[in-house]
Amino acid sequence: MKFLLDTHVWLWWINEPERLPPSFVTAIESSVSIPLFSVASSWEIAIKHALGKLPLSEPPAVFVPKRLKRDAIASLGIEHRHALHVATLPDHHRDPFDRLLIAQAQLEKIPVATLDPKFGKYEVGLLK
Repeated sequence: MKFLLDTHVWLWWINEPERLPPSFVTAIESSVSIPLFSVASSWEIAIKHALGKLPLSEPPAVFVPKRLKRDAIASLGIEHRHALHVATLPDHHRDPFDRLLIAQAQLEKIPVATLDPKFGKYEVGLLK
């Protein structure tokens, strides 16, 4: 099963896995699951780190790829159709990164692993 990791879920997986529901941990660790990490999340991490809002043990250009490779988490690129689909979403959420993740999940027909309750206002599958 493919699913998209919200940025905070991926960061908690790395730094504070005890904050995640057991079902998320099981899904990420499962050999039959394909967790995906969006380029939008890498962009979000880079911006927040540069603003001093997200301390990391290494620069984002090292931190992110090293851990994606270590944990065998696949990358989901941003396509024009993903970016343009954001314009069709209802205005339940103002976070541009989350809106892009929602658009990607809708178009790719995959659920999102998130603990953000605002995702539930959209027509998008959520990992339980």
